[in-house]
Amino acid sequence: MKELSRIREEIDGIDSQIAALYEARMQLTAEVAEYKLSVGKPVLDKAREKEKLEKVKGLVQAEENRYGVGELFEQIMALSRRRQYQMMIQHGQGNDMGFAQVDSLPFSTNKVVYQGTEGAYSQIAMKAYFGEAIDSYHVETWRDAMEAISSGQADYAVLPIENSSAGIVGENFDLLVEYDNCIVAEQTIKVEHALLGLPGSSISDITHVYSHPQALMQSVDFLDMHKDWKQKKIENTAMAAKKIVEDGQKCQAAIASTVTADIYGLEILQNNINYSDENSTRFIIVSGKKICLQEAKKVSICFEISHESGSLYHMLSHFIFNNLNMVKIESRPIKDKSFEYRFFVDMEGNLGDGAVQNALKGLQEGALYLKVLGNY
Repeated sequence: MKELSRIREEIDGIDSQIAALYEARMQLTAEVAEYKLSVGKPVLDKAREKEKLEKVKGLVQAEENRYGVGELFEQIMALSRRRQYQMMIQHGQGNDMGFAQVDSLPFSTNKVVYQGTEGAYSQIAMKAYFGEAIDSYHVETWRDAMEAISSGQADYAVLPIENSSAGIVGENFDLLVEYDNCIVAEQTIKVEHALLGLPGSSISDITHVYSHPQALMQSVDFLDMHKDWKQKKIENTAMAAKKIVEDGQKCQAAIASTVTADIYGLEILQNNINYSDENSTRFIIVSGKKICLQEAKKVSICFEISHESGSLYHMLSHFIFNNLNMVKIESRPIKDKSFEYRFFVDMEGNLGDGAVQNALKGLQEGALYLKVLGNY
């Protein structure tokens, strides 16, 4: 039996050969890229790659090594593709995603739409971003808000996208795909829920509590202490407050902000009932125009991939290769495709960055569908 040190020396020798051969192969890859650039051929040739993988697997004598060699060459070919994408970007053949860069968002004379009614958290987020004097109006649903900016009735819409405790607002992710609107900014606000009732009412009077589903989730610890209360879901926290005013029944309460209590003349029966002191909601500012700030630092995209082993792995590798920090990934089911999913990714960067362009080029060629949702 060989000494371990001797075995390691032989491995080191083979590794040196592999490194040298890898460099030689990548040089040839660059020549392939130059040829494709000259004739306008795409980088990805799936049929060629499939044929190549079967061929290299056939070169292996030991059956147990076939899978490993296939995986190794999948990686080598993926690295080769990304090098070719880099060269294409360097030669000015990046993808034009159709976004116009602006120095600042023009909103001093524009109209903003939000979902809910006066006192809604969306209105609070809107004022935090645009200021108190902004011209605004509210609509009943998030779809109505997206429709308003799509049709030009409003310039911007304010939509909740995720809560730090309750998670994403799935419907708004889906609407970003459905409509050709784009994210231009974001605003995060701290959520401080209160239990609101009619003047003169007390907690002992309550039998029914109304709020948005996420607000109910965010107040679960408090509500668990009142299991006899019937929880009623409503479109918006402020709408819940408005409802109990209109109904005029002391047995009803709403979970909403303290701002809402002031607006509708309600009494705060208990403050700070959300289960996390750090609870916050991120809102997105959406425009019907494909614009982005020149100093934008985050890119949001969504993509669909083939339903087969390794597809997501290969897509995510584009972020690693281009040294891009992926700060968020979510999945949403695709309508009419059972147990198939669309992926949403936020990454740090600007659409003008070479690394971002390189990643998007590779993602676009590997995806069934790719959409840039915004750069902000």
